[in-house]
Order: sequence, then structure tokens, then C-alpha cells
Amino acid sequence: MIRRIQETDIDRAAEIWLDTNIKTHDFISAQYWKSNFDTVKEQFSHSEIYLYEEDGQIQGFAGLYNEYIAGIFVAEEAQSRGIGRLLISYIKEIRSRLSLSVYQKNTRAVKFYEREHFKIQSENIDGDTGEKEYIMVWGGR
Repeated sequence: MIRRIQETDIDRAAEIWLDTNIKTHDFISAQYWKSNFDTVKEQFSHSEIYLYEEDGQIQGFAGLYNEYIAGIFVAEEAQSRGIGRLLISYIKEIRSRLSLSVYQKNTRAVKFYEREHFKIQSENIDGDTGEKEYIMVWGGR
């Protein structure tokens, strides 16, 4: 089931955010993610976040800012089960255009978004990490 985040969900979502970023972005210091944890967690209650929940357990979530996907995060134990695809499909139903940025070194995520019909629009350097990233867009229905 996909639903909006509630205050009681924030701790679990924040854990997924931190664990996923550390494991997926091993080319960036874990300390970078840890140092941003409290700020990101605080923003969750003011953000448009959709959770995927199964048997009362939060398995993943997607964050939106207008038409920008701030991220899709799936708990390690729930990955490769189609949860990311369910979240992106849900978001496509409520938005007609979407954009996102993804680190070039995160090839698994780049391929995922390409399978979901996102196209690379440009390249950029993330000012916080110095890492190259792609700006990808999806044009809707």
C-alpha cells in the first residue's frame, strides 16, 4: 500500500534514508550522510513523501518537491522486489512531468530510471559532494 507519510513514520523513513544512502553511495563518505541526517529528518514532516508499506512495515518511500523527485529509497531487505517501480508509477499518476538528479556512479539507479523512461537531460556537479550527476526528466503521458 502506498500512502502519505505521518509523524509516526518519520523515524523509520529517516533510517531507510540514511542506510540506503550510505550503502548505495559508497563513493561518498558515510559521514556526509550522517551529518545531514537530522536536517533531512526534520524536513520529512514538511515534505510530500509517499511510503510503501507492507504488513504494517514501511519498506520504502519517495519524496517529491513539486515536479522534482528528491529521492526514492527502499530498505535493503526489500530491494529488487518492485517497490521502487510501484513508487515511481504512483508518482507518475499524480504528476505529468518529473525531474530528478542521480549520481553518475550510481549506475543501478541510472539504469532503473532509464527503464522507467526517464531521459538524461544534462550533466552537473553536485556542489555538496563534488560528484558528477545526471539531471533526468520524464515527460508524462
